[in-house]
Amino acid sequence: MTAQRLPLGLKLAYGFGSVAYGVKNNGFDYFLLLFYSQVIGLDARLVGIAITTALVVDAISDPVVGYWSDNLRSRWGRRHPFMYASLLPVSLSYFLLWNPPADASQSTLFWYLLSLAVCIRTFITLYETPSSAMGPELTEDYEERSSLLSFRYYFGWTGGNTMTVLMFFFVFPAMATATVADGRFNPASYQLLGEVGSALIFISILISAMGTHARIPQLKQPPPVRQLTLQRIFQEILQTLANPSFIALFLASLIGAIATGFAASLSFYFYTYFWEFTSVETGIITAGVFLSAIIGFLMAPIATRRLGKKRGAMIIGLIAFLGAPLPMVLRLFDLIPDNGDPFVFYLVLVTAVIDVGLIICFQILSSSMMADLVEQSELKTGRRSEGLFFSAVTFIRKCVQGVGLMVASLVLYVAEFPTGAGVADVSEATIWRLGAWYVPTILTLWLTMMAVMSRYRLSRDEHEDNLRRLAAGKAEPAVH
Repeated sequence: MTAQRLPLGLKLAYGFGSVAYGVKNNGFDYFLLLFYSQVIGLDARLVGIAITTALVVDAISDPVVGYWSDNLRSRWGRRHPFMYASLLPVSLSYFLLWNPPADASQSTLFWYLLSLAVCIRTFITLYETPSSAMGPELTEDYEERSSLLSFRYYFGWTGGNTMTVLMFFFVFPAMATATVADGRFNPASYQLLGEVGSALIFISILISAMGTHARIPQLKQPPPVRQLTLQRIFQEILQTLANPSFIALFLASLIGAIATGFAASLSFYFYTYFWEFTSVETGIITAGVFLSAIIGFLMAPIATRRLGKKRGAMIIGLIAFLGAPLPMVLRLFDLIPDNGDPFVFYLVLVTAVIDVGLIICFQILSSSMMADLVEQSELKTGRRSEGLFFSAVTFIRKCVQGVGLMVASLVLYVAEFPTGAGVADVSEATIWRLGAWYVPTILTLWLTMMAVMSRYRLSRDEHEDNLRRLAAGKAEPAVH
């Protein structure tokens, strides 16, 4: 079938929209707990309750917004009204999140955090789910979808990582004062984070919405008007999602989210205690994600073209997930020099850059595989359900993030890792147990995810046949 090449400007506009989600995720994952518990003084348990509650509300909002945007009728199409409507609420709520009231009580801080966390997560869902769902509408071409999503993932990873690098390398050092020696504990650091982050979110959403606005007439139309009851809505959702290939990706995403949360929760334990890296070395490894994003961006279209999406994802995923713990295995068996040797740092740095790049490529291919299910579902149900498909995976990712943290806590417990300990206070035996428990656990999770994903059954030829059948079906009434 003839390839449907998209203009570079359109790809850039669509991809740049993911900066908003990357900035939001970066703030929540790296700084929110530290800011409210250590800087503002809110009890860490209350911070955890507020964040978890907001996460549950946010996870529920995804399929609601996805289904709503699939069925919306407006002169601006199905997706853009949500994108424009979220512009100011997302930016404003993110700014307010980092500017809590001064000298407030524990109760006031808790409700302030909970309210703002729910607002920012709900409003970013109002943008991200319809915006992501627009990808399969912009092109039906098998290869072009991977190229388009490469832009999306590139900007998502680099946008969020830019905030981390700016904070650790520039903001925190600049905010150190005579009264606050460490800039990480200066409230002004996070006020600046809120200002810059909210501005980036506003610009990202605005550019993406306006940059794709001209395509509204070419985007897909909502299904025919029908009477929607609660029962019918649930029936349509179940009918859409009762697809073996979707279920395979759905479950694989669930297991992958647990593995990601597990690895992220222990990453700084390994950098600090296992490898004994300095903060500067850890910052350099973090900055390496910029190179990783380029690797994933360039590899995904090539893998799609030469290997196909499923085969490419399986091969690249196996290399990435088997290679990720390799430096730890070498350390556990004393096959590399002792900590402090420059070779160790460069080994971990190079491995991390390549491995994260492969993982980004794997994520792009997986997302592109999900996009191809839209036409298969349309043949079965007669409805375009991009929003529902993409929201379902996001729903799982949000619901199970905490499970990875619990697995990490269990590994720390069985490794007998002490709390509140400095690097010199942790014995070599404890460090060895930490690595010895981590490696088989993370490998089991990743390989199980790959096994489940292998059940996905939609190939390039089948996808193109689906497009031909849909085209023939739409042309049939005119012929008769």
